[in-house]
Amino acid sequence: MGRGEVVNFARLREKMVQEQLLERGIRDSRVIGAFLKVPREKFVPKKMQVYAYEDGPLSIGYGQTISQPYMVALMTELLGLDKRDKVLEIGTGSGYQTAILAELAGEVYSVERIPELAERAQEVLQDLGYANVKIRVGDGTLGWDTYAPYDRIIVTAGAPKVPLPLIEQLAPGGRMVIPVGPRYHQVLKVLEKTSDGEVVEKEDIPCVFVPLIGAEGWQE
Repeated sequence: MGRGEVVNFARLREKMVQEQLLERGIRDSRVIGAFLKVPREKFVPKKMQVYAYEDGPLSIGYGQTISQPYMVALMTELLGLDKRDKVLEIGTGSGYQTAILAELAGEVYSVERIPELAERAQEVLQDLGYANVKIRVGDGTLGWDTYAPYDRIIVTAGAPKVPLPLIEQLAPGGRMVIPVGPRYHQVLKVLEKTSDGEVVEKEDIPCVFVPLIGAEGWQE
């Protein structure tokens, strides 16, 4: 890119959706619509904006990343969101996944352990007009009991096991998507809680996320 050249982010967004999502099997039309709308470039550091739509994660500082677009889309599609759903997100990070959730659900409650990231994400989400999001700084492995139970829970960091507080805060009939496994290699799991409280677990694809740090996760 030459000096002074204007980046057409809308064009890059459309190309990302076509090549990284549709061609890899993402089919939920509401998910596709959200990805076409949310400006991913706003959620990365300014010097990284030109790379915002590349096919991979990007560093956002503090040892954290904004996930690959396809992984964000897959996890969102696996959640099966309804506009009335109350969603708990563990790991606000850049706020990009939060914005996608806010497009598709009724209320989004997001927990981030790094204050600087929480503050930055809050500012971007407010600037973009998302009024259905609440963010707090805390230990995400403990969930956010104040607003429980949740129809959907999404965890955007790799856990050694599924944190018990998150299972407890999942509503009957609810669904959780979470990467679980060793520190450097996980499997994406989808948990569903039946009406009588039983948890049914399925595995999806292998993945690698930054570690979920906290009382019910990894230690720093």
